[in-house]
Amino acid sequence: MGKKKVMLPAEEVDMATVKYQYEKIEAPHLTGISLKLFVRLLEAPIIGSLIISHLKQENKMIEMLRNTVIPEAPMFKPEFLPQESEPEVVLLDEDGKPEERVELALKTLPDYDTANSWIPDSSSPFRYWKIRDYAFAYRSKLTTPSAVAERFISALDEFNRNPLSVLDGIFVAIKDDIDCYPHPSKGGTTFFHEVRPVEEDAVSVARLRRCGVILVGKANMHELGLGTTGNNPNHGTARNPHAPERYTGGSSSGPAAIVASGLCSAALGTDGGGNLMRFVVNANLLGFPAISVPVGYDKQGLPIGLQIIGRPWCEATILRLAAAIEELCATPKKKPLQFHDILKGN
Repeated sequence: MGKKKVMLPAEEVDMATVKYQYEKIEAPHLTGISLKLFVRLLEAPIIGSLIISHLKQENKMIEMLRNTVIPEAPMFKPEFLPQESEPEVVLLDEDGKPEERVELALKTLPDYDTANSWIPDSSSPFRYWKIRDYAFAYRSKLTTPSAVAERFISALDEFNRNPLSVLDGIFVAIKDDIDCYPHPSKGGTTFFHEVRPVEEDAVSVARLRRCGVILVGKANMHELGLGTTGNNPNHGTARNPHAPERYTGGSSSGPAAIVASGLCSAALGTDGGGNLMRFVVNANLLGFPAISVPVGYDKQGLPIGLQIIGRPWCEATILRLAAAIEELCATPKKKPLQFHDILKGN
């Protein structure tokens, strides 16, 4: 069993004298064939238990987990200090009437500015019409639902028998961790598709199909996405088309190689490391709510986003701030080349 180590009660610990001391962890550094052999040994009935017991003893895991006495009773739920209620937050009654719940929800939005929201000048900057724009137009008798419906039908007739979208007929490969029915999602492994069969398309794949995309198949990846090289011992390693003796990088190695080699003009990958949304992802890993708001375009026509991060329990305030910023930054938004203004009929 070993000698028990009793820790001091938390209130008796002098934090000014406490210094962090890291422990050296004893563990073998294994890759490739040696890692496979080590896993086989760990899975063996007797040898595996002896190896695990030795590693636990060398790293003082038994001392920390079994032979350490903590005087405080365990807490089974987190304890937080009382939080101040957020301003401008309205509680909705779940059993209330739908129309009453909608009216209460409207109170949390900024006041509707008719001067800046409904501009009759056709030369004014483009903007997407929102629900309150339609409601104001109907109540002010600037238009009617019937007129909007007629414009909606005209827009459908204009695109009848035309290509579904700019993506219609475009070849696209799908990374092996994204469901694309009926192809299996192996995630770069040899077993994952056996324990998790694919029953339907992922949302992103389903939307690509609706746009007319031709899905050529699944693309290779780093096993389970747990790496940045793209090296896959199960299905081979995707080569860099610019330097075949080098990796493409990963984990979306297959999609990168396919696009770089010219086989497809686009491929669908995934990002688990947060390099594309590093500001928001890093904030959320720390427990802070965050949101990205589009605020305009640069000289090359690329969208510019503003990341807003707040303290916990302030999600409603951040959403209100994001809505206000989006309203203020409506002017520089870029109008789509194909856009039907079914509200004004312009």
